[in-house]
Amino acid sequence: MTEHSAIHSTLVGDLTSERRVVFLHGLFGRGRNFQRIAAGLEPEAQSLLVDLPNHGASAWTDTLSYEQMADSVAAHLRQGFAASGPVDVVGHSMGGKVAMVLALRHPDLVRRLVVVDISPVSTGSSRGEFGHLLSSLAGLDLAAVSSRADADAALSGPIGHPTVRGFLLQNLQRTDTGFAWQPNLALLHGELDTIMGFPQITDQQFSGPVLWIRGANSDYVRDEDAPVMRALFPKTVRVTVRDAGHWVHSEQPEQVIASLRHFLFAG
Repeated sequence: MTEHSAIHSTLVGDLTSERRVVFLHGLFGRGRNFQRIAAGLEPEAQSLLVDLPNHGASAWTDTLSYEQMADSVAAHLRQGFAASGPVDVVGHSMGGKVAMVLALRHPDLVRRLVVVDISPVSTGSSRGEFGHLLSSLAGLDLAAVSSRADADAALSGPIGHPTVRGFLLQNLQRTDTGFAWQPNLALLHGELDTIMGFPQITDQQFSGPVLWIRGANSDYVRDEDAPVMRALFPKTVRVTVRDAGHWVHSEQPEQVIASLRHFLFAG
């Protein structure tokens, strides 16, 4: 697989819209997770919903790094959506890290940056539960699964929250030989330390405006992360969304849409 692997994306909105916004999803997500948010930015914005490498309909890779993912997205944008100039980029969780690396490595592509509930730091297993979630999925015996209901029942013990199970099970696909995960689960599980990390970037800054959104009930963004964030992104404004955890945009979509409209469409 080449470094700039094939990226799948979907356009949403009016081609004549003045603003162009790219959405980058989190681990085990897909571009369409942002469909409601993108619709909330119409008619002012046309949006590109990206499936990151090893997710959704995008190609699998043999290795994984944030630099590789950011460069793949950059190549995809240069070929189309951002061919005529910089665009706004919104990234959540893992996609937020990709968005930050994209802005640092390819600042000519990014007009304004929005980072949703993630920090540019290495967290290991100290924040969130993705290690547990991916291990639970990897432990599911797909040969014994004959329906989504079977998979849901088998995961109900290790993953008790039905909404989280539903989010993860959207990635389970029926094939000619049974069920399979559409994302590259083996690579993502094996590279979890990389996903929970962040590249050591000390000699670059992104000088454009940055909106940093966190969920009030999430531990992925902490006060001690602010100096690192502002060292890389000096024009950062942080907002906290009440009654929201890590999946801020799905738990409080109207508040996120309002914040995006105010930030992206100002000036």
